[in-house]
Amino acid sequence: MNATRTALAVGAAATLFLAGCSGSAQEPDGGSTPTGSRGSAVSADRCRQNEAAGKITYVTGFQYQASASILDPIAAKALGYFDDVCLDVEVQPGTGETAQNAQLVAAGTAQISSIAGNGDVLVNVANGVDVQAVAMFGHVPVATLMTKPDITDLKQLEGKTLGQKGALPVTIEAMLRAAGVDVAKITQVTVGYDPTVLARGQVQALTGYKSNEPLTLAAKGVKITEWNPEDYGVPGSIATTIVNPAFLTQHRSAVEDFLRAQLRAFSYCEQHADECVADAAKLSQAGYDSEHNVQVWQTETKLVDSSLPQGQVLGQIDDAAVTTEGDFLVEMGQIPAVPDLSKVVVPDLVPSLYSSGQLVWPVP
Repeated sequence: MNATRTALAVGAAATLFLAGCSGSAQEPDGGSTPTGSRGSAVSADRCRQNEAAGKITYVTGFQYQASASILDPIAAKALGYFDDVCLDVEVQPGTGETAQNAQLVAAGTAQISSIAGNGDVLVNVANGVDVQAVAMFGHVPVATLMTKPDITDLKQLEGKTLGQKGALPVTIEAMLRAAGVDVAKITQVTVGYDPTVLARGQVQALTGYKSNEPLTLAAKGVKITEWNPEDYGVPGSIATTIVNPAFLTQHRSAVEDFLRAQLRAFSYCEQHADECVADAAKLSQAGYDSEHNVQVWQTETKLVDSSLPQGQVLGQIDDAAVTTEGDFLVEMGQIPAVPDLSKVVVPDLVPSLYSSGQLVWPVP
């Protein structure tokens, strides 16, 4: 997203939605009261446990973009939520290369990171990268395929030109196949991150992200049709959080409270998007488009909220969803087999942060 992202970004939900209901009911203030007293949300013993973790380096999915697992940790730090649970967190901008994020975490250079989705975790693990997934926010692919409105059937793309960012996203390829398209009959070209190549007719289809290029084109008054993989039964996910396994074993309370503060920040940013985006803008270089990033956040919020499975809480990752994506990746030839998920996924961590569907804050 923004103009240089090279991998699926991560999605965000601002309200703590559970079981398909608005999460604003989880906290009377919606998490909207900034605190600031060191250790105010934890006991003295837990504070000491968390401080023992030392500095936690968190790498974002892509720069300081207002996406899931980017805007919320930035906000958690700015609002003092990490300080409330005695965590020393440094947020570092990622490049958008999911493999790089995974390698940094596996090496212990970073302790926690956002990665595009469950599929990216599985691909990295299959390539020998030792990371574990502890949270996931959106249960839907973030990739989309854009065309002009005159394309009314994907088979019309045969014989035409499709622009992509260096590789055709596997979810888009699967969608095309499901629609009966002979992908070999489509001319693929690598394009930059200016979506107006579609408006100018330089390509007849363009891959992108639901919360980025369509917003840019809409702002320019360009009418498009979005073709989304989930409408063709293609699985996907947005914003998976990975950790260093040794760090999780040694400092589980710190990981729990990192996610707790992050989830609380989701709620705050849903109600105060402009403020949270302004905090991100302060960290970015010149040229940060705040108006666009507010739209990014709001779009991803809708994606995550609408895709949350019944009976689950925001951030929950489960073996079934990861298995579905793993089987899909095997079918598409992306990985040879689904890894042993008992060594990859930690499904009980996020649910333990809730009580009766409400995020627990302060920590008992």
